[in-house]
Amino acid sequence: MSQLTHGTLLKDENRSHLADRGAKSKMHHIPLTRIQKLICKRMLESKLTKPCFYLEAKADITELMAMRPKLRKAFGVRITTNAFYIHALALAAQEYPLTVGRLDGDCIKIAERLNVGFAVNAPQGLVVPVVKDADKKSLPDVAREETLLTDKARDNRLTLQEIEGETIALSNLGAYGIDSFIGIVPPPTSTIVAVGNVIHTVVPTDGKITERKIVSLSVAADRRVVNEIYAARFLGSIKEHLQNPQREIQRSKMKYQN
Repeated sequence: MSQLTHGTLLKDENRSHLADRGAKSKMHHIPLTRIQKLICKRMLESKLTKPCFYLEAKADITELMAMRPKLRKAFGVRITTNAFYIHALALAAQEYPLTVGRLDGDCIKIAERLNVGFAVNAPQGLVVPVVKDADKKSLPDVAREETLLTDKARDNRLTLQEIEGETIALSNLGAYGIDSFIGIVPPPTSTIVAVGNVIHTVVPTDGKITERKIVSLSVAADRRVVNEIYAARFLGSIKEHLQNPQREIQRSKMKYQN
């Protein structure tokens, strides 16, 4: 007797041979590190306990990107795109404080400090250093701290104090060619903003065809803490800060000089 399997006619005598081969195949087991175990636990907890919704918008950062060389010269510090995102996120969260709130029983607790955790791909795995009081810092100060924390993360030199206290999260996969994505809200936060790659897009402007630099922004939020309209305004505020770099530079100059 024969059997047709995956389009191939097999005789009975071959079936036992194939079964033996399958039984002998082995899987390679990779033990989880302590950090990986913690991430697994936290992400599962988030997905099971937080009823999240997701919004996405596009921001035109052409002017912002063009000003980077001038800013480096003016402030004497290298400003990465991630620093811009952290700074804009902090200013927007200051306007919309529920984004740094969390559900606690029958009330929502607003965090006393606006601490932005941002994901860094390090040799030991994904780590999340935290820029503390980001809303009170100038763009150059945020840029210095972001660079320092990123370097320490990649060298496995972060202290416990530098990875704790996160009240809102940022994840940027632009460097990996990802156009857009949705992040998982990490406990104990209620909001995460995800940023994609900068896309060169041809658009009509005042009757002319121009090339613009467009980035995708998405927000994932715990619906128990933040509603859709509130989150939309929050995302719109981030977009506004990114699209009006001159205003943010003037703001940073005032903080920087003080």
